[in-house]
Amino acid sequence: MKTKSRSLLLAALTLIAAAPALKAQLVIPSDGSDGDLIVATNTVIDLSKAVTGSWDANNDANKGKGIYDSNKWAVVFKYSSVTISNGATLSFANHASRAPVVWLVKGDVNVLSGSLSVDGRDGTLPPFLAEPGPGGFRGGAGDFMPGVRLGPGFGPGGGQGIGWDRSSGSYGSVGNNSTSVPYGNASLLPLIGGSGGSGDVDGGPDTSASGGGGGGAMLIAAGGEVQVAAGASIRANGGSGWGGANSRHSAGGSGGGIRVICSTLSGAGVVSASAGGGYRPGGLGRIRLERVSNENTLQITPDPSVVTLQALTAPLIWLPADGPSVRIVSVGGQNAPADPRSGFGTLQPDVSIPSVSTAPVLLETRNVEDASSVIVRVSPRANGAYSETKATVDQVVSTSPLVIRWTANVPVNAGYSALQVKVVRP
Repeated sequence: MKTKSRSLLLAALTLIAAAPALKAQLVIPSDGSDGDLIVATNTVIDLSKAVTGSWDANNDANKGKGIYDSNKWAVVFKYSSVTISNGATLSFANHASRAPVVWLVKGDVNVLSGSLSVDGRDGTLPPFLAEPGPGGFRGGAGDFMPGVRLGPGFGPGGGQGIGWDRSSGSYGSVGNNSTSVPYGNASLLPLIGGSGGSGDVDGGPDTSASGGGGGGAMLIAAGGEVQVAAGASIRANGGSGWGGANSRHSAGGSGGGIRVICSTLSGAGVVSASAGGGYRPGGLGRIRLERVSNENTLQITPDPSVVTLQALTAPLIWLPADGPSVRIVSVGGQNAPADPRSGFGTLQPDVSIPSVSTAPVLLETRNVEDASSVIVRVSPRANGAYSETKATVDQVVSTSPLVIRWTANVPVNAGYSALQVKVVRP
């Protein structure tokens, strides 16, 4: 009897020793309600089909379409797992807000072959502007007809367009001939993409192209493994400039932003947020890798910011509630919408103001020191260069939390312009 018991115990020990070790998992806020994403043929996910709501709501009723949360400025998908194979490319058509893409995945993300792309589009013929990848910014207009001249690229680092002196988009690094400076931060919090290059100048009878669109921005947060196998890629490259046979070339958009959070990062493929090419190449984007364990020999451009996480933790997905933020309250006395679109005539204007030389822009910051620089950039749709105006403190609304209102008097251009605000903290 004793011998039999000992044999059973040894057998049990053998079974335990032979069991595979479980890889550490991260705590990702995903209910898997968008299901499993399996891509084996070229696929475009139309982000305009996302339902509007809170990112953490159950999405069973609209499985696979995602949720657009304007408060987070993101289209969020909560998958169980993701697999891309068979050489297929998965890309996206923009939401009207051009918000970035966030994947919250319970299990693994395997890019076995093919690519996952949030690339910006190459320059295009007028009157169109080159679309960015989701989370990025459009390329500037090219010369279209007499009286409708080139414009700057859009975004915080959009290329300037003055006469023949075109420049490309900037983001993590400065684009060619650009007067913009890098923006954003290594953590990619908040998640944001690249800026567009300036448009082309007509050098002959042809009309001229827009600048390349900025690379998009994407967060992949997986509880399990993220694998990018050899020959596969994840890309947020800028769009290239382009020009007709008798015209000079427009400038390229900058690379975008890629943030990966996972328990294990593996593979020997490519992760890229490279500059758009063309007459003047754009700047590089930003890449952030956060993982518990590293089993990769990935080819990564540009050099990433890398963080080692602890197993069974809940990594930071969104900018914390006490993080810095800024919003436009009004322009020329007209209230700005909470979720602006900058449709340039394809949609109703966000704000309409009369023909004046300057207009006050009222801004509100939260958790931003009054010693900070709050800067409003005005980028016209055509016929001009962008301008930047530093705002001054108007009123300290509260000290806890710190809420300050600022005012900037900005120049007004005829036609459409896009306004963007950036904060540079001391």
